[in-house]
Amino acid sequence: MLLEVKDLRMYYEVGDGVFVKAVDGVSFNLDREEALGIVGESGCGKSSLAITILRILPSNARVLGGEVLLDGVDILRLDEHRLRKEVRWRKISMVFQGSMNALNPIIKVGDQIAEAIMLHEKVSKKDAYRRAEELLSLVGIDPSRVSSYPFELSGGQRQRVMIAMALALNPKVLIADEPTTALDVIVQAQTLKLIKELQSRLKLSLMLISHDISVVAEMSDKVAVMYAGKIVEYGPAVEVLLQPKHPYTTALLKSVPSIRESKRKLAYIPGVPPNLVNPPSGCRFHPRCPYAMDICREKEPNLKEVGEHHLAACHLYR
Repeated sequence: MLLEVKDLRMYYEVGDGVFVKAVDGVSFNLDREEALGIVGESGCGKSSLAITILRILPSNARVLGGEVLLDGVDILRLDEHRLRKEVRWRKISMVFQGSMNALNPIIKVGDQIAEAIMLHEKVSKKDAYRRAEELLSLVGIDPSRVSSYPFELSGGQRQRVMIAMALALNPKVLIADEPTTALDVIVQAQTLKLIKELQSRLKLSLMLISHDISVVAEMSDKVAVMYAGKIVEYGPAVEVLLQPKHPYTTALLKSVPSIRESKRKLAYIPGVPPNLVNPPSGCRFHPRCPYAMDICREKEPNLKEVGEHHLAACHLYR
């Protein structure tokens, strides 16, 4: 087991004693060279989960419990110095959502990649720049682009620069947070293909975050479905996507068109995700669930086995 997350809880404090329960008791694991897809609607806590694992949190974020074990070491207990020196970029790195926002627009991309290398390794700027050129070549960009500014690159090229930067120190785990945001369909496919090829070539463990369940289906060995700060279904991708057990997963799949099925009207999930300052009692999906029972309104369901290594948090499987 490379990465194991146990009962992780991270809330945002938005007032005196008022919290947004963004990550609320999340558990999963990631094996070596495995791809885990985390899928769910916007606002369900996917990105909050990623930045909690890396501990790059805003000032109002509070980690209230849980463990994040990387090779058996709980990185939530490490001090900031050790975290920066030993974990971030070296063992876990992240491709952030929205490359134009993540890259500094007034610094050349070569300098931004080289800076990360020089901060973590005792190398000269010349050697770091050479490494930056190699990384750009690795992700399919002409090495001469080290002298370009982010605004001189296309959206797809900027996303590739972000991937190159994340791979600068050969991490074990790559977290890709919505890596295809704001890209057209062709560039999306190219970016996903690149990530998949790099994962295989560099023997990476991948944690892919997306609201697009078709992207997750294409890329993942395992899938975790998040709703309102919690994982509601988790297991092998084939099991979760072909035999979904939670009503929320089923609804997500029905909202995606299929080229293999007969023509049908796309479904939608009525209502909106709950306010995580004061989430519903019991199952958080029950206000939108067509199968809601009295117990769903009263008691929160736990993840339980509904198949081989397949878990779902639903009272339909008592």
